[in-house]
Amino acid sequence: MQAKIVLLPGDGIGPEVVAQGERILQAVAKKYGHSFQFTTCPIGGCAIDEFGDPLPEKTLAACRESDAILLGAVGGPKWDDPTAKTRPEVGLLKIRKELGLFANLRPIFVSPHLVSSSPLKAEVVAGTNILFFRELTGGLYFGKSGKETNADGGETAFNTMIYSTHEIERIVRLAGQAARGRNKRVTSVDKANVLEVSRLWRRVFERVMKEEFPDIQFENVLVDAMAMYLVARPKSFDVVVTENMFGDILTDEGSQLPGSLGMLPSASIGSSGPGLYEPIHGSAPDIAGRGIANPLATILATAMLLRHSLKLDAEATAIEQAVDRVLAKGHRTSDLAMGGPSIGTTEMGSLVLAELA
Repeated sequence: MQAKIVLLPGDGIGPEVVAQGERILQAVAKKYGHSFQFTTCPIGGCAIDEFGDPLPEKTLAACRESDAILLGAVGGPKWDDPTAKTRPEVGLLKIRKELGLFANLRPIFVSPHLVSSSPLKAEVVAGTNILFFRELTGGLYFGKSGKETNADGGETAFNTMIYSTHEIERIVRLAGQAARGRNKRVTSVDKANVLEVSRLWRRVFERVMKEEFPDIQFENVLVDAMAMYLVARPKSFDVVVTENMFGDILTDEGSQLPGSLGMLPSASIGSSGPGLYEPIHGSAPDIAGRGIANPLATILATAMLLRHSLKLDAEATAIEQAVDRVLAKGHRTSDLAMGGPSIGTTEMGSLVLAELA
């Protein structure tokens, strides 16, 4: 296969972990006889510094012409001024919207080798394997917003949560299709007891499941209850689908089940065009440049890239198995070591490469 892959290292530890992801993809191409062409482009804070824009037009154009995109992380204290004209995160929101990346897939898997790293009891988290589907281009983050000055000199600000039937249908269909390849259970998370938007979400979810996925068991759970269930009984969930803000919060909560943000990848996909793949952790400016960041989430993101965008399932599985073998042998970066011996970013990447070979 010939494929064009855009690398968006971004800020903080982004360049360090993306470099390891690129090494893995190059090794896969060599081993399996593929040809991957890599193009590196700026996004986020570094793009603001150089171009005054967190998503320069050249970056967006390169992404449009690619087969897949590997992203590191954006943001940091340097660009945290709330009064700034633009912020690094705007680049992320814009690329999702411009490429039509309406679905965020986030697996939350607790490796049997890392159960002791979880802040929860082993018997609670062992065996957890959830696939979240978060709607990514609608809801509160993309609805009408604004602020105004009141007569008393104070301010009023507002954001609008908005969803259409079509937006809900397409993310629910993806969740239903994924459930067919797993344990055939889908949980929809909403706030239908309070929000009109959630009542529409629930009606559409139930209709699509009954009409198009009669073989799949489904349930509705309120978002506040789901926040409790994720830490009390995470093993009871298989596929979870929810709207943008609820998904943002719940997946970050769920990311703590394996014990480290450095273990979890994500994919943002649309109905056509390239998908965007990234680790779920942030730019971690406190450890940037120190060579100690965990690259495994990014490496596992390359597996998702191969599977979902390039349809190379065997190659994706090979990467996942290589990571599993490295962990089984006891190798840990500092975020996983629990105060014990640890290795750095490049060494962890090299160990995965050795197992892959």
